Amino acid sequence: MTNAQRKFLRSLQQKKIRKQENAFLIEGRKIVTETLLAKSSAYKVKQLFATQEFLEKLESKNILNSKVKEGVEIILSTQKQLSESGSLKSNNAAIAVVEIPNVEVPKKLENLALLLENINDPGNLGTIIRIADWYGIETIFCSEQTVDLYNPKTLSSTMGSFLRVNVHYGDEFEFLKLAEGNSFGAFLDGQNVHQMSFPKKGILVIGSESHGISEKLGKEISNKITIPSFAKDTESAESLNAAIATAIICDNWRRN
Repeated sequence: MTNAQRKFLRSLQQKKIRKQENAFLIEGRKIVTETLLAKSSAYKVKQLFATQEFLEKLESKNILNSKVKEGVEIILSTQKQLSESGSLKSNNAAIAVVEIPNVEVPKKLENLALLLENINDPGNLGTIIRIADWYGIETIFCSEQTVDLYNPKTLSSTMGSFLRVNVHYGDEFEFLKLAEGNSFGAFLDGQNVHQMSFPKKGILVIGSESHGISEKLGKEISNKITIPSFAKDTESAESLNAAIATAIICDNWRRN
C-alpha cells in the first residue's frame, strides 16, 4: 500500500469524498468476506487491500481468482497499514473500496417498508438495517437529514445486512405516498401496538431519537401507534431507543 493509497482510504471516511468518488469503505474480515461472496448484491468491490493471510484464505476458497477476473484490484497490505487507513482500531484482514450502486426507488410497495425521519446516530441506523434484514424488510426510506448509510460506524453496525436491504434517501413526504394510506408511525400517544391489526404491506415511520416524528410529517400518517410501558413509574421511565422500538413494532407487524 502506497502513501497515496493510504491517504485515499482515509479520505473516504468523509461523506463529501464518498459522494465525489461514488465509493465507500468496508472494513474487517467478516463484512469484506460477505461482500465478496454476495452473488446477487448490487455492491461491486473495486479495490481490495488485504494482508497475506487473508488473501491466502480467499485463494484456498477459490474466491481470489474469480475476483481478479472480475477486475478487482488486489493490494497487499500490512495489519499496521490497514489499521492506520481505516476506522477500526485493529484490522488484521482487509479493507475494500466498494462502488456506490444506483438502486431505483420502488414505484409500488409489495411488502412492509420503513421510513426513517432524521435518525442521527450511525449505530442506530445500522441496527435498524439489521432488524429490517431479520424481518424480511428489503426497503428503507430515509429523509435527507438521516445519517449516511456509508458512514463507517453505520456499516459496521449493519454486520453485513446492508447487502440485503435497499436504503433510499430523499423527500420523506414523497416516500410516504407509496404507503397508499397504509402508513403507521411510532408515537407516545398512539394506539397500543399489541392491539393493532396490520396489513401485509405499508410503511412504518420511525422518528429521530430526540424529537420523534415531526409534527408536519405526523399529520400525513394514517395510523398512530405506541408501545405501552409497564414501568411502575411511567413518568421517570425513559423512552425507547429508536432501533429497539423498530424491532418491537416489526415483530408485532409480522405476527399479525
